[in-house]
Amino acid sequence: MITARQIRALLDANPFRPFRIWLSDGTHHDVVHHDMAWVMKGTVEVGLNVDPEGFAEYAVRCSILHITKLEDIAQPVAG
Repeated sequence: MITARQIRALLDANPFRPFRIWLSDGTHHDVVHHDMAWVMKGTVEVGLNVDPEGFAEYAVRCSILHITKLEDIAQPVAG
């Protein structure tokens, strides 16, 4: 079972590594910056449609009980 503490640890990691949140309905949300997600006891809000300045257009609320997997997102290679 995924916990709020596990998600918080991913957001607080230094250096931050982008990750994907998978939900029980098969959908997923990518967290590509540590400021894109807000962890509460039972939910995580993830900012979506982030512009180049880092501002989200809106957010989706994910119940932690419905999170099935957290996985790293491969970062693009510079150059």
